[in-house]
Amino acid sequence: MTVTLASKSAARRAVLDGAGVVFEIAESGFDEDAAKARLTGQGAPPREVAEALAEGKALKVSAGTPGLVVGADQTLELDGRVYDKADSLEAARARLKLLRGKPHSLHSAVVVARDGQVLWRETASATLTMRDFSDPFLETYLASEGPAALGSVGCYRLEGPGAQLFSHIEGDYFAILGLPLLGLLDFLRHEGALAS
Repeated sequence: MTVTLASKSAARRAVLDGAGVVFEIAESGFDEDAAKARLTGQGAPPREVAEALAEGKALKVSAGTPGLVVGADQTLELDGRVYDKADSLEAARARLKLLRGKPHSLHSAVVVARDGQVLWRETASATLTMRDFSDPFLETYLASEGPAALGSVGCYRLEGPGAQLFSHIEGDYFAILGLPLLGLLDFLRHEGALAS
């Protein structure tokens, strides 16, 4: 049974690689921006936005790809608002200043589809509290991360120097990385895509 990841996320690829999952990659071609704008315009909660985007990716790729297709998405919620990825280091600086000293939530959804039908889904959330770091620390952090800071919606990699931004974290580690993994592995074993 082939497994295809419908995501261009390096973090999600690394999570599956690290777990020993053999998979292919397919760009979904799903218009995330349009879907997110529609969902947020309708007042959808951030968790539901992540779920809908993950489903949209999985369904679009599975319609033309054999086997199991894994779609995933993650949203960052602060005070009930959804935030997109920063598109520049200046925007990352502003985002980190906004998050500094406060808790925010990450909602990570994963959906598995086959032949245009959803077979399984799971959403996990985590709450992360940033410490009240200094401006000099922020500048050092951004200088060390560079463009890598733009790879996640929170402008940090918990598996890298971004760990130093936090004072407290509650929730699933893999959800923070953007792919709730343990339930997904169970499902893949059940479907015969992994050894049981």
